Amino acid sequence: MSAPADRAAPHWAELGETTSAAGVLFLCGVHRWFGRWPFRLCVYPVVLCHWLSNAVARHSSLQYLQRLQAHAGVLKRPPGRWHSLKHFATFADTLLDKLLGLGGRYPPERIHLQRDLMLEKIARREGGLILTAHIGCLELCQVLAEQVPGFHITVLVHTAHAQRFNRLMQRLDPLAQVELMQVTDMGPATAVELQRRVDAGGFVAIVGDRVPLRGGRTVPASFLGHTAQFPIGAYVLAAALACPVYTMACLHEGEGYRVRFEHFSDRIVLPRGSRDAALTAQAEQFAAWLETQVIQAPFDWFNFFPFWDQASHGK
Repeated sequence: MSAPADRAAPHWAELGETTSAAGVLFLCGVHRWFGRWPFRLCVYPVVLCHWLSNAVARHSSLQYLQRLQAHAGVLKRPPGRWHSLKHFATFADTLLDKLLGLGGRYPPERIHLQRDLMLEKIARREGGLILTAHIGCLELCQVLAEQVPGFHITVLVHTAHAQRFNRLMQRLDPLAQVELMQVTDMGPATAVELQRRVDAGGFVAIVGDRVPLRGGRTVPASFLGHTAQFPIGAYVLAAALACPVYTMACLHEGEGYRVRFEHFSDRIVLPRGSRDAALTAQAEQFAAWLETQVIQAPFDWFNFFPFWDQASHGK
């Protein structure tokens, strides 16, 4: 019998952040002056050390890949340590692309942007909530903001890492107009501000695949053939904002990425008498969407923690 989830598996937000700002700046400098392959030569030894020293992340990566293979058979052979190491290396490569994208230096010709749906909504000044996950390089959606006047997006995150990331971006590109909003504790003032932005035709993006550290209630849904806990915050927020909901994915495709927006719901309603059932249905719909994404790009999902062993918070 396994230990209870709350003792066996640390919460993802408690695992800490090992990224060094000085190290990131150095590696970005290597890429700027010498290109991607010298960058990889410098970063891959760091990736290997991190892979060897972080047992939680290593085992979680392998668990995900094994369950993905058992559920969909997308890999050529049963995943092992090499696949897990490739998973880590893909994340390191994607981290560079995130910084390049936010700094306006990622080659736009390598981004295939399916934006018709959002162009229509932007033209009508119809804001909404964008539901996404820790997949691929979501920061490249900034290309849409640069190409389409009137597209404004606020990205909600659950940890104080946002403040460090914002400071890092200012050092990389002082002119970059990118800011993450920390919402570990969603208060009335934050809700009013988000409502104002949506009413003005803006968009609010939130991930649906991580359980908040405090005050985050969850519901179970099947993901890759196993039950996992999914947070309800995105659906509660969407219901409060009374706005349409879309999904956004940015996955590796060839030498670049494809950014895809899809319709999720015209409006999420949580009836008082069947609220739990409605929340579960939304989480199940999101989990099915997430399965589709990871099947298309197996190494693009970056949750290096025991995803299926998260305890339910706030119940």
